[in-house]
Amino acid sequence: MYRRQVDRKRQQRLDAERKTGIYRSREADKRAAASQALEAARRASNASSAASRQRDAQRHDAAANAAAKEAARWQVKAAAYGKEEGSLAVKLTQIQQREGEELERRRRREQQAVDRRAAADRAMLLDRVRSAESLAASAAETLRPPKPEKLRVLMLAASSEGDLRVGREQKRIRAAVQSALHRDLVELDVRPSATANDLLDGITGFRPHIVHFSGHSDDDLIVLEDELDAHHPGVVVSAQAFAHAIAATDTPPLLVVLNSCNSAGQAPLLVGHVAPFVVGMPSTIEDGDAITYATAFYAAVANGQSILSAHHSGRAALEMAGLTEPDLPTLGHAADADPAEAVLVIPLT
Repeated sequence: MYRRQVDRKRQQRLDAERKTGIYRSREADKRAAASQALEAARRASNASSAASRQRDAQRHDAAANAAAKEAARWQVKAAAYGKEEGSLAVKLTQIQQREGEELERRRRREQQAVDRRAAADRAMLLDRVRSAESLAASAAETLRPPKPEKLRVLMLAASSEGDLRVGREQKRIRAAVQSALHRDLVELDVRPSATANDLLDGITGFRPHIVHFSGHSDDDLIVLEDELDAHHPGVVVSAQAFAHAIAATDTPPLLVVLNSCNSAGQAPLLVGHVAPFVVGMPSTIEDGDAITYATAFYAAVANGQSILSAHHSGRAALEMAGLTEPDLPTLGHAADADPAEAVLVIPLT
């Protein structure tokens, strides 16, 4: 994420420097033309020719002044872009250093435990398969119908540098749910400035049916916050660690919504392994578009629509706002899960 921002700021700086050079060259040309016109006025044989050359000199001089003003404006922009580029480069270096240190620690731990963990994973998988087969065979005889309950939505938001309007998104979602047909059947646990502890506590304590994250992310990470009052770079959490945290409960969620940039790449870690349904963003998404999708999505869910219909409603809202197909959110689901049949809000009987 920071690497893309550094590249963008560098390109903006280079463009501004190029435009500064263009206007400086134009200023020089106009100054030269003004000088030539003044010289011609001095050599003119009559007053009329001299006056005409004087006007030409004034016109060239005015154009030179305008070009100088534009050059100065673009030079100021180039300096500002350069400052932002330098700040982002420092942050990028810090994050790369932390990631490198963490990767080295992880490599050593995994090297020491790989065989033991693989054996434990195989044993756990076999045990879960046997348990699932046993439950499936006897469920109709031994289990009573599940007790109806409210839809619980854990809303995690992180913007450690204050550059995202995550509070606005949470406010719009809450308003959309409160205006919906089944508003009394939806319970929101809103956690702004979410930390890793908020994630774990929300999963085990609130037992959400939906985990919603808004903030910064990429194909293989999300950025949570630290327990700091001032702006800070945030805490980078790998996609695998995020998936493990969501799965660390006896009642895993049904749906994970990653309303953040380039998050669709994390779907393979989540679909079928953690939750049957996952919504992600295939590319960069602007704040306003993320809010638009989420508002329409949760309004449809709270109105008793299926996950598929709610997803289509959110995409339709974005298309009407001008987004094209490659930038629209994607919905992934497990092979045995049908989003058209998954209705998360059902009136209590």
